[in-house]
Amino acid sequence: MLRAARALLAMRHPLDAELVVSELLGAWWGQRVPGIDVGRLLGEGLVRYASSAATPAALALLAGVAALDPSRQQRVLAKTSMLRLMRRGVARPEWATQLGEVRPVECHVSGTRFGDTDDIICTFRYATDPGPDDEAGHALIAVVDHNSGGVLRDAWVTSKVTRLLEHCRRKAAEDPMATLSAVSPERARAILEAALERTERAVPSGSADGTARSEAPDGAQAPGGSLAAHHALLRARLRALPRAERPAAAPVWGRDRRAVLAARFLASDAAAELSDSYAASRCVDHIIDYGCDVDAGRPLRVSPRKVETFLLSWLPRRVVLLPAEQEAMPHVLAAWIRWAGPRDSLPEEAVRATLDAVWESTTSFGTAYRDPATSFGLRREVVRRLLPDGDLAALPRRMFAFPLLTSDLLADDGGRFDPTTPEGRRALLRLDHFEDFDVPHDHRGKHSAASDAPPAGSALDVPEAAEALAAHERLAERLWKGDPPNLWEAAQRLLDRGHTRTAVLETLLDVLDEAEDETDLVGRLDDV
Repeated sequence: MLRAARALLAMRHPLDAELVVSELLGAWWGQRVPGIDVGRLLGEGLVRYASSAATPAALALLAGVAALDPSRQQRVLAKTSMLRLMRRGVARPEWATQLGEVRPVECHVSGTRFGDTDDIICTFRYATDPGPDDEAGHALIAVVDHNSGGVLRDAWVTSKVTRLLEHCRRKAAEDPMATLSAVSPERARAILEAALERTERAVPSGSADGTARSEAPDGAQAPGGSLAAHHALLRARLRALPRAERPAAAPVWGRDRRAVLAARFLASDAAAELSDSYAASRCVDHIIDYGCDVDAGRPLRVSPRKVETFLLSWLPRRVVLLPAEQEAMPHVLAAWIRWAGPRDSLPEEAVRATLDAVWESTTSFGTAYRDPATSFGLRREVVRRLLPDGDLAALPRRMFAFPLLTSDLLADDGGRFDPTTPEGRRALLRLDHFEDFDVPHDHRGKHSAASDAPPAGSALDVPEAAEALAAHERLAERLWKGDPPNLWEAAQRLLDRGHTRTAVLETLLDVLDEAEDETDLVGRLDDV
């Protein structure tokens, strides 16, 4: 990196230098190693190495890190080291004092009426930029992908601001599907900060070019190398944008509001021809949930890409549908498009294009949709117990929390072991703990799935054992709910390292016991 920084000495404009430094800092963006803060390890290591080199290239690199590094602590460390080298007489480039010294000019959102992506265009100028004081010197464009849960898909920079905005305005005037609107700098910052937060969660383990090694949520592709190269610059430009005094509240779609929306649709003319009202009700609930939870609270938005993502990616990974619901889903979705499209001001031709996407995806939907009873070799009664809410993504962690549910031991238990109730969970875990305690042999044959009470005089009656069982019950309830989300991620990492289920449970119980609050718990789980 220090050798690559020599190129900085030949540059004349601060923007060129910032782009080079941002790309260097993006080399480890998205890299995560359990127990190690990779950004701090490499960032501070780079600053120390550059400081010891004490060359003009090292000072130029430190100036870039001081202006762009996402970590405030590392920016301060780099600036301190840069000043130390300057006092020693190391020469600095002319542009060094201008890095990050920009002010915003204007912000726009460019997109289409389908609303699949938004290009957030933020323009800035340095004090030394030529031209009128109200004219921008460069623009940063960030692409927000709403079909992938609102993550950033790409980012890029241009100095041809006038040409860019003229193109967007001309397209919006000539194409009825194109849109362009001005937004306040405060609003642009809020949009991009929310998108960056979602993007950080969607890149759990990245490669050097920023491409995630694991899947982004619901099968969406992870952001690519261009975003990694511009990540540090994007963060720096966000710091230059003003923050709203009162951030706009995100739309709240509670259960009652969703139910009202579903009822209005089911009572409409568009839903009149749906023959199976129960299946239609279940299907429209999933359509609304997807729009509210994944599409930034926009259940009425419809588009061909959203249809394909919903049918071929989100549903197969997240929801268990009964056979009747699988058959009804394309018809319910088509009716929903006919009803919701006009309410979201979508032109008739765009509604027809979205309907075409439904029927073109129907065959692939039947192929892509997984039946968990077939895929995992489970009895349908087991699937019903583990997924009463139809959340297919919860199946692995719930099987881990309550493995006895997948065995034949509880096939004829009469519904006594219901994992959705405290009593059922307790009964399941008492069975789970039975072999883990030193129970006298004369009691072992007397205890079976037919009774959830421990044998008299067993170790389960000991206060320490009862306390351990209660702790396990609290952990199992968290695994059932996925609370917090990184609890199951920590368990998976431990299992991948070859630890037994018992050892994983003990580790997680220790973390839960040591955590001071929920924030501390999340941090400790990330370090497991």
